[in-house]
Amino acid sequence: MQNTNNQDQLAGEKESLFSTKLFSKKTYLCYSKWAKFLIITILLMPLFFIAACSFGEKEETKNPIVTIEMENGNVIKIELKPEYAPNTVTNFISLVEQGFYDGLIFHRVIPNFMIQGGCPQGAGTGNPGYSIKGEFSINGHENNLQHERGIISMARSQHPDSAGSQFFIMVATATHLDGSYAAFGKVISGMEEVDRIVGVASQNDRPLEEQRIKKVTVDTFGVEFPPVEKLKP
Repeated sequence: MQNTNNQDQLAGEKESLFSTKLFSKKTYLCYSKWAKFLIITILLMPLFFIAACSFGEKEETKNPIVTIEMENGNVIKIELKPEYAPNTVTNFISLVEQGFYDGLIFHRVIPNFMIQGGCPQGAGTGNPGYSIKGEFSINGHENNLQHERGIISMARSQHPDSAGSQFFIMVATATHLDGSYAAFGKVISGMEEVDRIVGVASQNDRPLEEQRIKKVTVDTFGVEFPPVEKLKP
């Protein structure tokens, strides 16, 4: 009987030992899987971070930047704002990329108001051979970009859809223009050159000495703009 008890005790100890080893093995495997998961996660985290940053960079959109280089070497940089006047911006970019403005002059300067350019004839009567719809409120287009100092806007005749290539840059705020002219960007650097141009000697608002643009370029940051919606001349 004692021998039987000893055998039962020994069997119980073996079973307990086996269960302990099995539990230990399962525990080890469990911890091992978690350890591998944590190691892989830690190793991949920088990749996830880089991918997230790259995705964010791709999603971020930058407005086009126009650079006007004057004949004297001075530069005016303008941020275009398509969110206010999309077709106006598209038209301006198209003309810049064609080299339309290269060599033209600022033919009209009015102190405490604005400077105007973009006429191929240099007299304020020219256009690119077409016109575009006026993107401002009295013409049925919401445009809340106000005519403050540094704002660039499209010049036009009395007809609301007569703008084509001529533009003006504000040197002072003119609230009476808000809602009646298509503002589409703002000077981000080079206002001192705008101030210099508006201050030159003039007669009947025309500079006595030509204020000539050497070259105009635009950086769209890879964004492709649709074709210009043109109106018949």
